[in-house]
Amino acid sequence: MRNVFVLGGTGFLGYFTIKEMLKRGYKVSTVSLPPLPTEDLLPREVECRLGNINDMSDEEILDMLKGMDSFVYAAGADERMVPEAPAMKFFYEANVLPTQRLARLAKQAGVKKFVLYGSYFAHFAEKWTDLPLIDNAYPRTRLLQEEVACMEGEDSMDVMTLRLPFIFGIMPGRMPLWTMFVDRVKGKDTVPVLAGGTAAVTAQQVAEATIGAIEHGQHRGKYAISGINMKHSEFHQMVLDALGQKDSKVVVLPLEQMQPAMEQLDAATAAAGKEHGIHMSVTALIQDRDAYLDPADTMPILQYQEDDVYAAIVETLRKCVEE
Repeated sequence: MRNVFVLGGTGFLGYFTIKEMLKRGYKVSTVSLPPLPTEDLLPREVECRLGNINDMSDEEILDMLKGMDSFVYAAGADERMVPEAPAMKFFYEANVLPTQRLARLAKQAGVKKFVLYGSYFAHFAEKWTDLPLIDNAYPRTRLLQEEVACMEGEDSMDVMTLRLPFIFGIMPGRMPLWTMFVDRVKGKDTVPVLAGGTAAVTAQQVAEATIGAIEHGQHRGKYAISGINMKHSEFHQMVLDALGQKDSKVVVLPLEQMQPAMEQLDAATAAAGKEHGIHMSVTALIQDRDAYLDPADTMPILQYQEDDVYAAIVETLRKCVEE
C-alpha cells in the first residue's frame, strides 16, 4: 500500500500528511485547488495537479487513480462556513455528494484503502443524544458522508474516518484558521467563555493517524483522535498571552447568561438568509460541556505518537498575531 492519492494535498492537513508519507517511503500524488500557497511547497517527487476534482470527468479521475492503493480525502467544507439557508443543502452538496462519487470511483479504480477526514462533531452527535446535534446540518451531513463512503467501499475497499477535533500547527504560505479567534479577543478587556472544553491534536498527529488508518484501520472504523483535552478558558487565555494582553481576563459564564446572545446571533443569521451548520444556540450547549476524547482509544490502533500540542498552539497563535 505504497501508492497514495491525496485530495487536497496543498491544504493544511494534506500538506502534513504528504510530508509524513514521503518520510516513510510512500509515493504520493495529489489534486488541489489553485493557487499553490508557495511555489516550492511540495517536493518534486510529488505529482501535484491543480484544479477542482469535482469539475473533472469520471474518466479523468479514474485515470489519475490508476495504480493507487490508497485514497486520502483531505478536502471539504467545515463548520466555520455560514452558507445561504438551508445549510443542510449546502453541506450535503459540498461534502456528501463529492465523497460518495469519489469513493465509488476509487473502488472502481482498484483502491483498497480510503481515509476520510471527518469531524468530532459526528462523534458527539452519536454520544450526546440529549442535544439536538443530529438535527443540525453539519454533524448530520458528516455522519451521512461517513456512511455513504463506507457503503461505496463494501466488499473490496476499506473505508476509515478520522473524526478530528481542534488541530494546531503552521505551514508555509497559509494563515492558520485560528486567526478568527485572535481577532475576536484582540483589544477586549474581558473574554467570556463557557465552562466546557475540547480535545485537540497537532497536524503532525493527524498525518501519523492517517498512515495508521491506512496500515492498521478496519473497514467502517471511525476514529475520534486526540492528543490533549483542554478547557475553552485555558485556550482563550493562551490567545490573550499571545497577544500580550496581560490586563485582559477570561471570564467563565453560565450557559443561562450566554444563551440569549447565541439565540440572537441565530436570529440575525436567519434574517440575513443564512444558516450556521451548527446553530449558535446549539454551539453554546456543546461549549458548556467537555468535548473530551481519550487518546488511549485510538493511539494504540492507529499508532500515532504523543506530541507537544501546547507548543503547537503557541506556535500557531504566534503566527496569527505576527500576521
